[in-house]
Amino acid sequence: ALVSVSNTIFAQTPFDKFDNDPKIYAVVVSKKMFSMLSKIDAKDKETIQYVNLIKKLDNLKVFVTSDAKKASDMKATSDKYLKTSGLDELMRINENGRNVKIYVKSGSSDSQVKELLMFIEGSGKEETVLMSLTGNFDLDELSALTDKMNLPGGDELKKAGKGKK
Repeated sequence: ALVSVSNTIFAQTPFDKFDNDPKIYAVVVSKKMFSMLSKIDAKDKETIQYVNLIKKLDNLKVFVTSDAKKASDMKATSDKYLKTSGLDELMRINENGRNVKIYVKSGSSDSQVKELLMFIEGSGKEETVLMSLTGNFDLDELSALTDKMNLPGGDELKKAGKGKK
């Protein structure tokens, strides 16, 4: 019981093993940081959208690598996670040999999302990207986050937001 409580408190995921790997670029943003960011005094519409979204987020993890072995490990880990997580495929894009898969766990309505997982399988010189996002947010709001934080895969998430309506 203690282990399951500590996992909940620290929001541990199978992806945490990529966090301190020198061959993987990692961005991890916690609920505390989102809470601090939500205190921004927003004046323009775009910043207001951004602040409204980050109030709804709990955790963001982005892992990026161009190392083939690490990319393979990221793919295997995400595939294994998808088998037990209860996430549904939202969309798949195959563009120029690059595979993008986006999965979600729906919230209280069809447009609400509790969890989003995006995996972009790099090809050739393209990087592999794994992104996990949790909270209770609307998929259409994600473009504000990807624009402000300059996250990899932002264009794919914009397409997903338009397709979910």
